[in-house]
Amino acid sequence: MFGLIGHLTSLEHAQSVARDLGYPEYADQDLDFWCSAPPQIVDHIKVTSATGETIEGRYVESCFLPEMLATRRIKAATRKILNAMAHAQKNGINITALGGFSSIIFENFKLDQIRRVRNIELDFERFTTGNTHTAYVICRQVEQAAPRHGIALSEATVAVCGATGDIGSAVCRWLTQRTGVKDLLMVARNQERLDNLQAELGCGKSMALEEALPLADVVVWVASMPKGVEVDPAALKQPCLMVDGGYPKNMDSKFNHPGVHVLKGGIVEHSLDIDWHIMNIVAMDVPARQLFACFAESMLLEFEKWHTNFSWGRNQITLEKMEQIGKASVKHGFRPLLA
Repeated sequence: MFGLIGHLTSLEHAQSVARDLGYPEYADQDLDFWCSAPPQIVDHIKVTSATGETIEGRYVESCFLPEMLATRRIKAATRKILNAMAHAQKNGINITALGGFSSIIFENFKLDQIRRVRNIELDFERFTTGNTHTAYVICRQVEQAAPRHGIALSEATVAVCGATGDIGSAVCRWLTQRTGVKDLLMVARNQERLDNLQAELGCGKSMALEEALPLADVVVWVASMPKGVEVDPAALKQPCLMVDGGYPKNMDSKFNHPGVHVLKGGIVEHSLDIDWHIMNIVAMDVPARQLFACFAESMLLEFEKWHTNFSWGRNQITLEKMEQIGKASVKHGFRPLLA
């Protein structure tokens, strides 16, 4: 059995979804209530592979909300993720993906140092960030979507925003070593990590966001746009492909211009309908078939019986593992979203 640990985008969103899912006791509560709310299994899932095999899964709502970080309720946020992991393990789930902010919180606050949650000893082999599949899907989206908009990658400049993160660094490796883009611009806050990534790749340029954007034919957003930053879409190249790999996705409203094409990054579409309800609440255009690539990774690991933390740790994604999960993705009927 596979598992998905997720969360909603805001307190308002959470209250609305709680009402729709039949949890009226959650629907009118404030942030303090959500800080203390326990994780819940709110969806039972069946997925059929293109090979004909069917697997079952569970969606664990962590009850984490981004406002917990914004209001410095850090202990509540970290407790949410650990409790959700313990809940998944207690319910016998073989491999669970940490979706949305879950993996970021786990890594940034070094939760791997906390192995015991009440009476449960966490087995980290049962969990994956899903970042390898996400990185693979974003790269394939760039490769397949760019030519549709008249962008030849062999002559293109690609900017990766959030380049030194787990997904961002993997995207940089793939684009330079597998895709062969002409120029790579790397944007991130930590200059030392940028220097190290540049040394590893043997190419690419580190650059500030406002310098990189007007030069780029393709922009891959792995990190969210910093607050207060405003970009005039008319100042960008025309055409320009924007791959929005953040969560929640909001680039389409920020770059509303005929020459700027925004693509929902890190999203896959399955070849068959998935029996679930949870994707109806996260603004998927086709909720029966579309899902986050990180969630799909746990499905792929269950299909292949790779019950291990396939994606784990910072900057550990190799091109070989991207190719491995990519082959499994194609085999079981997932394809990168291109529209």
